[in-house]
Amino acid sequence: MTDSDRSLARRAENLATSTLANALDDFGLADMILPTIKAVAPGLRCAGPAITVRQSVGEVGTFASEDFRVGAMIDAAGPGDVIMIEASGANISTWGGMASFAAKHKGIAGLVVDGGARDLEEIVGFEFPVFARHLTPTTGRTRLKVEAIGEPIVVDGVPVAPGDLVVADGTGIVVLPTDKAAEIIEAAEGFDADDKAAIEDLAGGLSFSEAMAKYTRI
Repeated sequence: MTDSDRSLARRAENLATSTLANALDDFGLADMILPTIKAVAPGLRCAGPAITVRQSVGEVGTFASEDFRVGAMIDAAGPGDVIMIEASGANISTWGGMASFAAKHKGIAGLVVDGGARDLEEIVGFEFPVFARHLTPTTGRTRLKVEAIGEPIVVDGVPVAPGDLVVADGTGIVVLPTDKAAEIIEAAEGFDADDKAAIEDLAGGLSFSEAMAKYTRI
């Protein structure tokens, strides 16, 4: 991760996905909001460049155990990165408690999987941000195969390129394309400033209708 990536990730982490979604609308990028995948527990959030992974899905026994390659995903990611996994929305676990501990220990920012995760209590205990379509006890071993790491993928219908900035919180997940991330964040910071000013005015006695008229972008 470059110094510029770190700076953008820090700024993005201070912004709600709702605020970033407002900015994405202005850039004609509303289709960069993931519609289905959510945090596995309250209070989780992360922001960082995407490390992309593509998995194939089959019935139990379809693939060799060594094809599962969760360790390879963790090895490919560095501190501050977000692992993004395309897994066809399968109700099969790609990720669990031990992987969360290893990723947290390495400084990886979080994980988003268009598939399943398990070991919820351990994930919560380790305070590692996981966002998944499903929670399921079903193991991915011999059902999932890592086909590619570091190539463009599609997660929850949204195209994700390696290095795109991913921001996830309790409301949802947005993807900021690399070439637009700085502009989108700058615009979102303007929305955020208006939100904070409006709350101060509401606390000072301004009505909600008056605040909405004054701050037209909130």
